Amino acid sequence: MLKELHLQGIGPAPKFDIEFGDRLNILTGDNGLGKSFLLDVAWFALTESWADSIVIPDSKSGSPEIKASISHENYTIPFHFSNQQWDRKSSRIQTAIVIYCRVDGNFSVYDPLRHYFTRFTQARAATRYYHFTPSTLWHGLRSNEDKVICNGLIHDWVYWQNQRDRTIFNLLRAVIKKLAHPQEPIKVAKPRRVLLDDVRDIPTVDLPYGNVPLTQTSSGLRRVLNFAYLLVWSWYEHRQACKLTKQKPVNQIILLIDEVELHLHPKWQRTILPAILEVVKILNPDVKIQVVATTHSPLVLASAEPYFDEETDKLFLFKQEGKTVDLEELAWTKFGDANNWLTSPIFELQRPKSLEAERAIEAAYTLMRGDSLEEFPNNLRSQESIHQELLKVVPDNDSFWRRWVVTAE
Repeated sequence: MLKELHLQGIGPAPKFDIEFGDRLNILTGDNGLGKSFLLDVAWFALTESWADSIVIPDSKSGSPEIKASISHENYTIPFHFSNQQWDRKSSRIQTAIVIYCRVDGNFSVYDPLRHYFTRFTQARAATRYYHFTPSTLWHGLRSNEDKVICNGLIHDWVYWQNQRDRTIFNLLRAVIKKLAHPQEPIKVAKPRRVLLDDVRDIPTVDLPYGNVPLTQTSSGLRRVLNFAYLLVWSWYEHRQACKLTKQKPVNQIILLIDEVELHLHPKWQRTILPAILEVVKILNPDVKIQVVATTHSPLVLASAEPYFDEETDKLFLFKQEGKTVDLEELAWTKFGDANNWLTSPIFELQRPKSLEAERAIEAAYTLMRGDSLEEFPNNLRSQESIHQELLKVVPDNDSFWRRWVVTAE
C-alpha cells in the first residue's frame, strides 16, 4: 500500500507531505491546486512510470525529489536536470495491482506479474504497466512489438458471454451490478450487430427504458462500465500471469480515481464511492483495497459518512493561502447533508444558493443588523429594493422569508 509521499521542488507548492490512510483517501479542494497532480505522482511512485507526460521541476528548484513509503519500504527518487529525467534505477517489485482512472477518460493499469521476464533481463520494470485510451480500451491494445496485450472491452465482453464456462462473465455482471445505482439497475443483455460496416456483435445492456448497445450509452454509464471491465480484466489477466509464472496472486489493489463523480447524476454520486469500496470483494474477499480519489462533489462526501473509518480513512483539503498551496489533513466531521457540506470548511460557500440569492440575503441580514449597505450595489441599498430582489431570486418556500417578513413588518 502507498503509505507516504514527500515532494520537494515539484508541483504547486515548494513542499508537499502526505500520509495516506490504509483504505480510503479523499482529496478535495479548489481547481488548479494539485489534486490530479498528486494522483500522477502517486502513480509514478508506485510504478516508476508517468501516466501522461513527465513532470519537469522548475529549473530554480534546488534538488527536486520524490520520497515514497510503499508497504514498509522507503524510496527516494531524485530528478536529474542533466538528462531531464527522474531516477528509475530501483530494483523493487511492487506487490499490488494499481489502476488509475484518469479524468480525461484514459486508464492506466500496473500488474507486477505481467512481463515477469523483465526480472531476468535488462528491460525496465516499467514494461509492467499499460495505458488505455477510450479507443484502445474498447477495441484492443497492442505492444510496440505488435503483441496483443488486451483484446478490448467489446471483444472480451462478448467472448466471455458466449463461453460455456461463464465464470468471468458472471464476475463482470456482478461487478456491474454492484457499481450500478440500486434504483437504476444495469442488466447485461445479449450482444447484437449494430452497424452495417462493423461486423462485430456489440455488448448491450437493458436499462429501465429499453435495450441499449454500449456504443450508445451515456458518458456516465460508459465510465462505470469501462471501470467494471478494466477491474475484471486486470484481475483475470493477473490470475493468468500467476498460472504462467507459478506465482501467488497479490492480495492488494490500489485504485487512483480522479473526480470519482465524473459524468454521474447526483443519485449515482451518492452510491458510487461506497460501491467502489465493496466491489473488489467480488473479485476476492481476501483482497485489500486502497482508494485515493479526488472529488468536488458534496454528495460524494456525504455518501462516505456511514462508511468512513478514522482508523483506515483520511480526508485531505488543498487550500490556497495567498500564493501558497497547502495540503491539510482534516479531522472527519459528519455534516449530515449535501447543503451542510457545501457550507462546510471544505467548500466554504456562505449559502447553498445562487450568487444573486446569496448577495440579496446578505444585504437583508445587513439591513436587519442596522449596518451600512454601502458595500452593496445600488439595487440593494434600501429595504424596498432588497425586498424586490428577494422576490426575484429567493423561492417562496425558502425558510429565510419567515425572518424577513417579521422584520419588515
